Amino acid sequence: MRNMLIKGLVATAVLAALAGCNNNDDDNNVATTCAEAGSACTTFTILHTNDNHGRFWENSDGEYGMAARKTLIDSIRTEVSKNGGQTLLLSGGDINTGVPESDLQDAIPDFTGMNKIGYDAMAVGNHEFDNPLSILDMQRRLAEFPMLAANIYRKNADGTQGERYFEAYKVFDVNGLKVAVIGLTTEDTIKIGNPEYVSDLIFTDPKVEVAKVIKEIKDAKTADIIFATTHMGHYADGQNGSNAPGDVAMARALKEGDLQVVIGGHSQNPVCMEPGTDNKAYAAFNPGDDCAPDKQNGTWIMQAHEWGKYVGRADFEYFNGELHLASYKLVPVNMRKLDDEGKKTADLAGTKIEPDAELKELLSYYQEKGQDKLGEVIATTDALLDGERANVRNKQTNLGRMLAMAQSAKVTADFGVMNSGGVRASIQPGNITYRDVLTVQPFGNMVTLNEMTGTEIATYLGAVGSLEIGSGGYAQITGVKMTIDCVAKTATISDIGGKDFSPTATYKFTVPSFNAAGGDGYPKLESPIQTGYVDADLLYSFLKEKQTIVAADYNPVGDIVYENSKNVEGCQL
Repeated sequence: MRNMLIKGLVATAVLAALAGCNNNDDDNNVATTCAEAGSACTTFTILHTNDNHGRFWENSDGEYGMAARKTLIDSIRTEVSKNGGQTLLLSGGDINTGVPESDLQDAIPDFTGMNKIGYDAMAVGNHEFDNPLSILDMQRRLAEFPMLAANIYRKNADGTQGERYFEAYKVFDVNGLKVAVIGLTTEDTIKIGNPEYVSDLIFTDPKVEVAKVIKEIKDAKTADIIFATTHMGHYADGQNGSNAPGDVAMARALKEGDLQVVIGGHSQNPVCMEPGTDNKAYAAFNPGDDCAPDKQNGTWIMQAHEWGKYVGRADFEYFNGELHLASYKLVPVNMRKLDDEGKKTADLAGTKIEPDAELKELLSYYQEKGQDKLGEVIATTDALLDGERANVRNKQTNLGRMLAMAQSAKVTADFGVMNSGGVRASIQPGNITYRDVLTVQPFGNMVTLNEMTGTEIATYLGAVGSLEIGSGGYAQITGVKMTIDCVAKTATISDIGGKDFSPTATYKFTVPSFNAAGGDGYPKLESPIQTGYVDADLLYSFLKEKQTIVAADYNPVGDIVYENSKNVEGCQL
């Protein structure tokens, strides 16, 4: 009943918000609806997805998948065209990294699928930099659409800003209307992108960059309206926490009316706002629910959750020199309905979408490639190994600790540090396959070995241990008993490796190469030893040697105490 009420409230809010017409000119006989404007009204539709993360294939429940997405998008295009409109299909980025079938093939199946579906442009996501730039350049050549990022520049030899690495924007003729689409990428990429691959690039402030590009477009008079496709994240009421400012902050920083629409990504949430909150809180959105997008400073902001679970559909009308949002929805792609406890049911949230046969056959080649290797059973676990994003970034978990323990044990280190952003999934009870390993650790980071004095270790762990919960930098740490002061950012250590701590003793520890190079805001280590062990390969060997995992052996034991924090599990000021 509560869900029906919420849906009714959302629907009411949407109707009110989308009335969208200027009624101040009634006395001057100016059209106030598209119907009144007649041929002077231009209609078009924006379709959008974001954060694909390798999900070119449907899941075990038959949800999402690019073949079904193509069927849906083709049907919407046909419908819009019959009604005299035209469509533009945009992606909010992060095509790379998420499932082994895609990762092992450098996301070639995903970009191939996007070509067949007919994407018009995409924002460059931070996970596009999980691979060497040579892979990204290959993907750019493969893509039959522009990859846009106005705020990414090459770094000159002297460290100064050079040319843009990607196109800043693209202008599309949409049903006779010139629509400029600007691409923007989160500044956090320099922190959360692999430092080995982004060190020769400069990521500028998107709020500053977008204003420059808007001025350029206006001065050149090349567009009637200006949109942005971004990979920056949506944070309700601009509360971005430890993340770089996202779409809301950018919209508020601009002159009202300069940017009409933002198609976003990165935060991987359905941007559906709760009625009556002045767009300051999210609605409790479930598949099939109504969705009222955010609007800040005259700019509509939209995001379609993740993985192609939904296709966002925004129907626009343009008349009297103004843009009006006629309707908006997140169309589920074979998503299951949820019960009152949030569990999947057997019923679909929308109409059954049959996958496009030609695209499914093409993608099946990639899906089947290497299946025998990925399906190899290497170990078993008696209980869940918890790598759920909402957990591993907010508290110590058995999987996070197991990874840190496996890495430190491999090179006989005194303790291990594992960034939570490098833990991408849980491992379910039962058999553990190679596919599970690559899903948990898809980035291919090297394990580094480092040596410091006790005093240096205390400084390092004070910085690492005080990184705010909720971020990928939140550290899973094993082999150390200590107290972290979240305000002073200091560590008081009592024990390392089962022995009393000494400021003058020398200790060894492991940390992923990503973090050793300064990723996730960790202190950059000057001379880490590259062990030659890739994280996923090391985990594979660890599990295969153990064969049987008792999950409780890796449960948190209360070794870390956080002071001056709102949260006992980590630093939250």
